[in-house]
Amino acid sequence: MSNPDNHANVYETTKASVGYVPRKLATRSLYEALGFCCGLEVHQQLKTEKKLFCRCPAGLYQASDSYDAQLVRHMRPTLSELGEYDGTALMEFKTKKNIIYRIKGETACTYDIDDTPPFAMNREALRIATEIALLLGSQIVGELHITRKQYLDGSIPTGFQRTAIVGIHGEIPLANKTVRILQLSIEEDSCREVSDIGHERTYSTDRLGIPLVETVTYPDLLTPDEAAEAAQHIRFLNRSTGHVNVGIGAGREDVNVSIEGGTRVEIKGVQHIRWIPELTHNEAFRQKALLAIRSELIARISDPESWKPFALPLSPEDYQASLPIEKQPEALVAIHLPGFKGILSFFTNPSRCFADEISDRIKVVACIDKPNMAHSEEINPQLGHDDWSRIREALSSSDGDAQILVWGPQSDMETAIETIEERCRMAFEGVPNETRKALADGTTLFERVLPGPNRMYPDTDSAPIPIDEAVIEAIRSALPRSISDCTTQMREWGIPEDCWAFILKRTLFPLLEKLIREQGVGPTFAGTLLGHTLRHACGDRPGDGEWILNLVREVHKRGLERDILRPLIPIAFADPQLGFDEMLSRVGYTTATESDIFARIPDLLAQFKPKRRRNAERALRNWIMGQLRPVALGNVSLADLALRISEGVVQ
Repeated sequence: MSNPDNHANVYETTKASVGYVPRKLATRSLYEALGFCCGLEVHQQLKTEKKLFCRCPAGLYQASDSYDAQLVRHMRPTLSELGEYDGTALMEFKTKKNIIYRIKGETACTYDIDDTPPFAMNREALRIATEIALLLGSQIVGELHITRKQYLDGSIPTGFQRTAIVGIHGEIPLANKTVRILQLSIEEDSCREVSDIGHERTYSTDRLGIPLVETVTYPDLLTPDEAAEAAQHIRFLNRSTGHVNVGIGAGREDVNVSIEGGTRVEIKGVQHIRWIPELTHNEAFRQKALLAIRSELIARISDPESWKPFALPLSPEDYQASLPIEKQPEALVAIHLPGFKGILSFFTNPSRCFADEISDRIKVVACIDKPNMAHSEEINPQLGHDDWSRIREALSSSDGDAQILVWGPQSDMETAIETIEERCRMAFEGVPNETRKALADGTTLFERVLPGPNRMYPDTDSAPIPIDEAVIEAIRSALPRSISDCTTQMREWGIPEDCWAFILKRTLFPLLEKLIREQGVGPTFAGTLLGHTLRHACGDRPGDGEWILNLVREVHKRGLERDILRPLIPIAFADPQLGFDEMLSRVGYTTATESDIFARIPDLLAQFKPKRRRNAERALRNWIMGQLRPVALGNVSLADLALRISEGVVQ
């Protein structure tokens, strides 16, 4: 008998047995006990006029419904030189996908579809990549060798990505440790996915071929927060060059996670660094849960090799009323899972259980969109007790077994059944090697199996490129300040730490230095002017702050107090063409002398009628400041005004 309350109990009990705790309550000792281990692959687009291996413009993006031509390709696995098939290729072949490429004439050429050999590598991109490698402290290779890296999800029409190692063995400093850099590579970006529905995956080729660098760390990151800190450092380092693209998609992180007894799982294409801690935390516990499932299954089933599920086609008409879909499916199949009672409802992640691992794979491999299955251990059952009784009877199931009901097109049923059996068999082994897709809630979905170890091979269309030592030294001599130097300097200047990230993210440290050293602006005022005022004015919108220098110069030229910069910056950012006099008018500036302003303090003291309150003096100071601030702005230092008001209040 299926009891939803009991399935909920199984979920909560297994969650407790795995020892899951929310990330905000997790400690470093917890991750040490898990054997948490993490490494990063940080991808960053370079700001160049042309793509990496052709002369098409880089950085031009079209609307998803705007294209000039379209072509379709299919994935077919081939034997490697070692006589083996790549696991990813076999999985993609099972999907029977039509890979559709939308092409815009101004952003693509025959190179993109492998009808033309590659042009010579973009030397501007190579120079930027060398600069970033040097900032990482890497050793630059003497000769660049271009290789082909298999890309088997269809995101590159050729089926491979051209890539080359630029530097090896660098390091980055974090707050409490140093993280080793394995390598930095230069490579071409893949297509931009437009949609992935059923057996059709659609890409736009506008992003294809844009130069990017990939920074790979060693697995030195031992907590989720260290992983995020390292990603931020690499992000700031890349941006410090001023030669990288910014915005959604321009920088992406692949995060590799494992725990003791688990295996490397790649969380692919993380768009936001702030997602990394939750994603890696939950992946660690997902692996621990899968290891617990393996132990439970091995304790129950002594010979996993002999374990065999059983599939039975059913009549869709008999269950249509109970299925969570509007249209009756072509096929409906019940799967008998011997000895799996309690496994399908076993906790894997918040609001997810082992059954979700199966459903995710059905969607990806069999291309059956969700909802694509129901199971006998659902907390919120889709089918009633009588339906499951009939299914158990038809399958001859016993009390220790579990059942799955899967539906979809008849042509996809064989793949779906194979996928269910394959994922259940993997449960006996623990944690499968796979790539997973990041979700905003901190959990992940199965995306594909990890590519095999032999996915890279030499590109016979490209000759090696010697790296001249004189060129390296010329780039080295013009490197920007390191990120650690910048943060050390800001600390010495007394700039609040909540300003640092924005200043580094927007590459504003050179501007900060100019404000302090050239314009004589106080460090704390300059830092908060950028890190607070400018940040609040621009939000997520792009833009540098060089125009602020002109604003500071004009304020100085007119003999105005610099406090007026704070209300001027949002106005100047919103309308860069606005004249300075009009800006002053919009902030309500009026000319007044310091003596006239200070002379009003005694009258205001006499006018104030305090209410009964503990902080009457503070209320008085605040009220007088509010009365005088509009006329004082730009005419007198607000700090001096506040001091004079305090002196009057005390008297």
